[in-house]
Order: sequence, then structure tokens, then C-alpha cells
Amino acid sequence: MITATLVSASLVGAHAQASPSQHCAVTSERELAKAEPEQVGLDSAKLKSALEFASTRNRLNVQIFRHNCLVGEGLRNHETGNTAWNIWSVTKSVVSLLAGMAADHGKLDISAPIDRYLPAGLGDQTHRSITVENLLTETSGMKTGVLSEGVTAVIPVDPNSAVQALAVELINPPGTTFSYSQRNVDLLSWVVELAVGEPLQDFAQRELFDPLGIERGDYYWARDRSGHTYGYAHLMLPPNNLAKLGLLVSNNGQWGAQRIVSADYLRKATSPSPQNPCYGYLFWVGTGCGESPDYLPADTYFMSGLALQNVFVIPSLDLMVMWTGTFGNVSAYGPEGILAHPEELPHEFFRRLFAAFTDTPTPTAKPYVEPPLQFDASRLVDANILLAVFGIGPGAYPGCTIFSCLNQPLATPFSSIPPGCAILACVGNDPRTPAIR
Repeated sequence: MITATLVSASLVGAHAQASPSQHCAVTSERELAKAEPEQVGLDSAKLKSALEFASTRNRLNVQIFRHNCLVGEGLRNHETGNTAWNIWSVTKSVVSLLAGMAADHGKLDISAPIDRYLPAGLGDQTHRSITVENLLTETSGMKTGVLSEGVTAVIPVDPNSAVQALAVELINPPGTTFSYSQRNVDLLSWVVELAVGEPLQDFAQRELFDPLGIERGDYYWARDRSGHTYGYAHLMLPPNNLAKLGLLVSNNGQWGAQRIVSADYLRKATSPSPQNPCYGYLFWVGTGCGESPDYLPADTYFMSGLALQNVFVIPSLDLMVMWTGTFGNVSAYGPEGILAHPEELPHEFFRRLFAAFTDTPTPTAKPYVEPPLQFDASRLVDANILLAVFGIGPGAYPGCTIFSCLNQPLATPFSSIPPGCAILACVGNDPRTPAIR
């Protein structure tokens, strides 16, 4: 088999020369290497059909890579590719990468209790006994209220989300039970920052983003009013840059000649944890899990954010799919069904995409059949978590209110947000607004 690899800058973004099976090299340039669908074993017409379907389902940016080559792009990519977009809980997977890199550098012990990194006297003994791995696997034992945890960052009024996490009630012993907590990951991002001894975003820029060609002015990563970087969401990153993170992961942490994160860490991150067969280290893994259709290959893993922000990686097909948008899945049960059954859209999209493969067998599936609705919206809200932000109730950390936290003054709400940045995206021509220019 003849394999061509794009290595020269002059070929970046250009269509590769024809070969039986094209492979591309990753690049830190703005435009990623491309190939024609037929060069990587895909039928152009059927691939186009999958992309056209996605465009009818609120997919604002779609990028399909095979053998590292960009072979399929959404109909609106030219409008959206360079716009900083809230990737929501995909941010969690980025924090996982940073934790892995800190561990690779010998600065973070995954098995250690966070007591090793926290300032003395902060938090009780049980909270301090939570391990870094507990935070990575969402098994800290914290009580959850996804909307309550998230709304105070959207407004934003959180005094210090990491400190607030240290007061959240533990309803399970650490390490025993999976519970999807937002505060859990805010605490982790702070622990990583304490372990590396510098602001998290400085570490991320130098060690992760710079090697990939993601410039500091490309994105906005929100902080709370103490200046703490949110870990659970609110990294506003252009899709063209999110695709690079997907390529990094799909290449087992290798970026050209440079090792960014160890393959051993990524193997653990994308393997099921004992407490949840669908979850690793802030990565979703396997099929029939979350947005992952049950007919996908068993080695599938993915990053997942609210409203179907996704990076799907299928190693056995050497396939990576990245998309962003605002929901787009269809449900017979209205808004609750849209929240409960996000897998409908990926199910229908991958049915069409797999039909485009010409060089290897791919799974086939029947049209999606929506299961009965089993959704309890009350589980998304916890009053104590919400009241704690104001220093009220059993979930409040002593001395941490919307006016000050641990005797430190707080920034005014909205004061750190660049011009043009709202909840979903950063737009506009102001030079302070994150954008690829």
C-alpha cells in the first residue's frame, strides 16, 4: 500500500495527491491537511449526504477526519470555524488532558488525596481525602444539581467555585459511586493549578495549546469572581481549534514529533472506570453511553458537552468527528425528550456516514426508535447548592459569600468577560474579542 504523508507547509490545507489510502500529518498551522473522500476510502456522494443531514439539525460546524485528513466539512463551516464557541462540558475533557500532562511532568499524583495540594486548613478531612482520580472519574461523592451548579457561572456570581466544592455535601463515600458533578471538576482544575504551581491557563497555553498552534487570542476561558478557571464548562474555543484537540487525542497524545500527553494516561482516560462502564477520566467511553449510538464500534470514546458539542473518536476506523451546534435532535416528548435522548441525532448521522465507507466493513443500523421517556428534571436542581453561593444553608463554605470569599475581595460580575462574549460564543470585531484573525 502506498501511503503519502503531508509534511511540508506548502501542502497544508491543500488537497493531497491521489493514493490508494491517504494518510495526513497533523499540523500546527491554521488549516489542517485535507484529502478527497475517495483517497481515504469514503464515497463522496454518501459523505455529502451525511453532511447535508447534519446541516438540517443545528450542526453549525462539522469536521470529519480519516487517517488525520480532513475529508468532510459542514455547510456552514466557513462561517463558524473561527468563532469562539462554548464547548460546555467538553471543557472537562480538556481539564483531563491537563491533569494527565501534569502527571506526566511528575507534578501531580493521580492516586493522591487532594489534601496533598490544598492549602492547609481548607475543607474538612473527608473532602480532603478525595483523590485526584476520584475527581477525574466523577466519584468524589458530591451531591449534584447540574443546573444549580451551572447557572451561577452563567450569570456569573460564583465567589470561588473550587472552595464552594469543598462544602458540597458528600452523599457517597469518595471513590464508590459515579455522580456527574460540575463542582467536582472545578475543584480538579484548581488542584491541577496548585500542583503545577502556576495559573491553569498559563500551563494550558504553554504545554497544550501552543504546540497545537492554538493562540492565546483565539479563545476565552471563563473564571469565577476569585479568578479561578472553571473546569466543568465555559471554554469558548473555535471549532477549528477543537478539531486539533480531537486529532491530538486520536493520535494518542502525539503531535507530529512532539509528545504532548502520554499514551498511557490517555489509555486510562478513555477506558471505563470501575464505577461507570461508560466513563473514564472525564471522557465518555463505549457505545450506548450518552450520545454514543449503541451500534458504534466498541472502542468508541468521545467528549461531550451540552447541546451536542462532541468529539467522537473511533480508533478501529481511524475516524474522528467533531461538531458543534445547538441541540438538533428530534424527540416526540418535547423539550424533556430533547434533553433525555441526545443520541437520536448521532444515531441518524453515523448511519449515513458509515454508508459512505468503501474500504472496510462498518456497522449498519435501523432508523432510530425513541425509547419511553424516563426523565426527572428535579434531579437537575438542588436548592442548597444554589443558596450556598450566597453564603446561606448547609452547602455554604464558611466565609464565602457573593461579597467576599476567605477574606478576599471579589471581582464584579461580568467584569472579566471580553467584549462580544456571551453565554454561547464570542463574536464581533473588537480586538479584545477572542477570534482567529
